[in-house]
Amino acid sequence: MPKFRVSSMLAGTAVAALTLSGCATGGGTELPPAAFVSMQEGPGEEYVIGPLDQLTIHVWRNPELGADKIQVRPDGRITTPLVTDMPAVGKTPSMLAEDIRLQLSQYIEEPLVSVIVTEFAGTFSQQVRIVGATEKPASIPFRANMTVLDAMIAVGGLSEFAAGNRARLIRFDKQAGRQREFALRLGDLLRKGDSKANVMLQPGDVIIIPESMF
Repeated sequence: MPKFRVSSMLAGTAVAALTLSGCATGGGTELPPAAFVSMQEGPGEEYVIGPLDQLTIHVWRNPELGADKIQVRPDGRITTPLVTDMPAVGKTPSMLAEDIRLQLSQYIEEPLVSVIVTEFAGTFSQQVRIVGATEKPASIPFRANMTVLDAMIAVGGLSEFAAGNRARLIRFDKQAGRQREFALRLGDLLRKGDSKANVMLQPGDVIIIPESMF
């Protein structure tokens, strides 16, 4: 067999081995590490109301038109005095307050309305979902400056048979208009304390943790 054919076969075998090695560690590119302790906190994206959020609505000088502990229905709407089936999901509190103001302006002169979110569920686009081999898979509301470590603490860490270093993070890239996948090293983070394995999260992230095959 010619030498160049042997070299080509060896190169192909090496590439295949590297590909399998990449799959074994979870695949995908890695995100830059985040600090365990943030030196400076900053605000996140403006909050968007989701189904089952609880709201308090104030109408200045017209308390009878306000409402306490109004829960957004599963269909994404709310009903308050003089306001029936107002869509709330997908709006910021200030946007909803303006819509209620416009509705009430048919009955009273220049109403001043404020909307306060008192219990948070958020939309799926503002939650972080953790599924697979964890102690308690869950959807948790995203908060500003949240990291993978924060999310794993919230769900009780990895299960006994989790393959933490093969975990993946699924994220929708708004600029590219497509879904992207990143490798996570949750085993190194939680079992070895590797600070470089901690990464920042974004609203809507999904963390998938497979089980070990051994």
